[in-house]
Amino acid sequence: MSAIDARDLRLSFGPVTALDGLTLTADAGQVTALLGPNGAGKTTFIRCCTGLARPTSGALTLFGEAPGSPAVLARIGLMPQATGAWAGVRAGELLRYLSRLYAAPQPVDELMALLGIDAFARTPYRRLSGGQQQAVNLAGALVGRPDLLFLDEPTAGLDPRARRRTWDVVRAVREAGAAVLLTTHDMAEAAELADRVHIVDAGRVTASGTVDELASEGSLEDAYLRHTTGDRP
Repeated sequence: MSAIDARDLRLSFGPVTALDGLTLTADAGQVTALLGPNGAGKTTFIRCCTGLARPTSGALTLFGEAPGSPAVLARIGLMPQATGAWAGVRAGELLRYLSRLYAAPQPVDELMALLGIDAFARTPYRRLSGGQQQAVNLAGALVGRPDLLFLDEPTAGLDPRARRRTWDVVRAVREAGAAVLLTTHDMAEAAELADRVHIVDAGRVTASGTVDELASEGSLEDAYLRHTTGDRP
């Protein structure tokens, strides 16, 4: 059974078609990367997987269950691009609160040390730098020991050292047997981490394969450019 099984998903917001027959799978013990321009439907797809949006047609299951069901929510972790809901909470307090939502969370102190959060654990989230917020977002996604981890542009704005540290964490999650769904605009990141890549454009998957398969006629970036038409307005 795939961790994610999406078949012919369709969803529109008024006149804008966000998903237009999107079909893909993501398996346990693998990093699955979604590559595509802004507005291609990547974040909308993640919202559907986490129960925050509902496709108007098609079939979508996570571990064979419906998105948003209690059985599924207990097994997933989400690192969004940004969150404003945590603005006034101190980083360490936030992670301790999140840990109490799970039956067997990761030790918060170890998680903060792993991601370098100790130095700013007492700082309100809104006062953190972009990179520090990204570290807290990642810790929040990991604290429940998810079987399926959603990472929406997890290294955007990070310095090289923080980016490498994030990559190491993603590899460790994969090696522990979890499924990782990663969206990124960084071709090097996708090439470094992904076991399988889906190129998404205008709400549908236009090409799929391993990095080597997609880059057989050049580079991964060449494949991206061949199979996408550009950012939506």
